[in-house]
Amino acid sequence: MHIHILGICGTFMGGLAALAREAGHRVTGCDANVYPPMSDQLGALGIELIEGYGADQLAVAPDQFVVGNVVTRGNPLMEAILDAGAPYTSGPQWLAEHVLHGRHVLAVAGTHGKTTTTSMLAWVLEAAGLAPGFLVGGVPLNFGVSARLGGAGPDARPLFVIEADEYDTAFFDKRSKFIHYRPRTAVLNNLEFDHADIFDDLDAIERQFHHLVRTVPASGRLVVNAREDSLERVLARGCWSEVVRFGNRKEEPGALRARGDPHDFDVLRGSMKIAHVEWALLGEHNQLNALAAIAAAEHVGVAPELAAEALAGFQNVRRRLELRGEAGGVKVYDDFAHHPTAMRTTVNGLRRSLDADLLAGAEIRPRILAVFEPRSNTMKLGSMKAQLPWSLEETDLAFCHSAGLGWDAAEALAPMGKQARVCDSIEALVTAVVREARPGDHVLCMSNGGFGGVHAKLLKALAARK
Repeated sequence: MHIHILGICGTFMGGLAALAREAGHRVTGCDANVYPPMSDQLGALGIELIEGYGADQLAVAPDQFVVGNVVTRGNPLMEAILDAGAPYTSGPQWLAEHVLHGRHVLAVAGTHGKTTTTSMLAWVLEAAGLAPGFLVGGVPLNFGVSARLGGAGPDARPLFVIEADEYDTAFFDKRSKFIHYRPRTAVLNNLEFDHADIFDDLDAIERQFHHLVRTVPASGRLVVNAREDSLERVLARGCWSEVVRFGNRKEEPGALRARGDPHDFDVLRGSMKIAHVEWALLGEHNQLNALAAIAAAEHVGVAPELAAEALAGFQNVRRRLELRGEAGGVKVYDDFAHHPTAMRTTVNGLRRSLDADLLAGAEIRPRILAVFEPRSNTMKLGSMKAQLPWSLEETDLAFCHSAGLGWDAAEALAPMGKQARVCDSIEALVTAVVREARPGDHVLCMSNGGFGGVHAKLLKALAARK
C-alpha cells in the first residue's frame, strides 16, 4: 500500500510513518515546514518529503491519503482530495486498522506524563523479553526511536504500547485520538483541563475519557491514579473492567503505593512490599509514573519485582529535564513542560534534587532560573495565565517569552514581583538571563516547541561573557 501523509513531521504522524515503512508500505508525505530532526529521521527511512500542501500533490496518487489533525478545511491539498473523491482517513484510524488490529494494546492516557510513562512501560516489557511495539510522542533514550512494530524474539508477544492522546483525531473526526486504539490495558494517569482550543471545560474532557473506558473489555485492566477526583468522576459514569489504583496516600487493598523518596522507594500493595525501585529519575510525578507502568506491565504477566528491576535501567525521554550543557558554571536544561501543573512539577523535581545535594554538603543553596514560553494553544488563549505564579513559585527567577500572546504576560506574572521578567524576543530573553545568571545556577527552559534554539544561544552567551 502507498500512503501519503499530510502533516508528516508531527510527532505522532512521523511515528506512524516509521511504522508504516517498517511494515513494508510505501510512504510519502508533506508538511508546512519540513526541517530537522524529523526530516532527517524520515529521510533516513527512505520516506520522500514534500514541503507545503500544494494541490498538485494529488498527482502522487497514493492508495490512501492519511490526514493529520493539523490539517483544516481550506488546506489546498485537502480541498483537492475532497473534490476528487480520493480515499482518505485519519492517522489514528489508519493505525488502528493496519498496526493495532489483533494486538494487545496498552494505552497510556492523561494530561501529564503520557510520554514518560509510555516509555517506561515499553522498556519494562522490553526488559522482560516481550519485544513490544510502541508509538511514543518523544524519543525514549533506551530505544533511540519513537516508534517500532516490535514482535521480534523468542518470547515476543503481540503487544503494542501507545501514548493515548485526548486531542481530536482530525477535522472530520472530532473524537479524541485514543478512541481508535481499543486497549485491553489502559492507564489513566491524571486528568486536568487542557486544550482550551477544542474543549469547553473539564467535563468535556472527562466525557472523552469515559468513551475510552467504554472500549476496554471486561477482561481488560484500568490503571487509575487514585489522587485524581476527575478520574473518579469518569469511573462513576460506568466501568466494566478490573480497576487497579495507584498513588494512594493511605493503605488500600489491591492498590499500589510508594514508600520512600522518589529516587529510592518501596512499592507496596496494601501493606505488603512487592518491589523496590532505585533509579536516577527525579520528582514524585515520576514515582507515580513508575507505579502506573508496574501495574500495567503486571496485566501482561510481568511481575512487579521484575518491572522494578527494569526501571532501574530506564534512561528517560529526550526533553525531560534534559541537561543540554554547562557554560560559565551555569547548567542549562530543556524540558517539554508547558501546562502550569507540569511546569510546577518539573521545577519541584529539580528543586528537590538540588536540596538533596545541599543536605549532602553543598555550600550554598543553588538557584533555579526558569525560562519559559506559553506556546500551547491553551496557554496562548490565556486560559491558564492565572496559574503561572503558582507554577513558578519554587523558582528564584522566572523569565517569560511573551511574543505572540494575546494577553499581558507582565500583568499575569505581577504577583511574583521582581522574581519575574518578561521579554518579547529570544534575543532579549537571552540577554536578560545571562545578565542575572551566576556560577552554580540552574537554568530550566520549558516549552513544547523548539523555543527558538534558546538553549544553544544561552550556552553560547554564557561561555562568551567575561
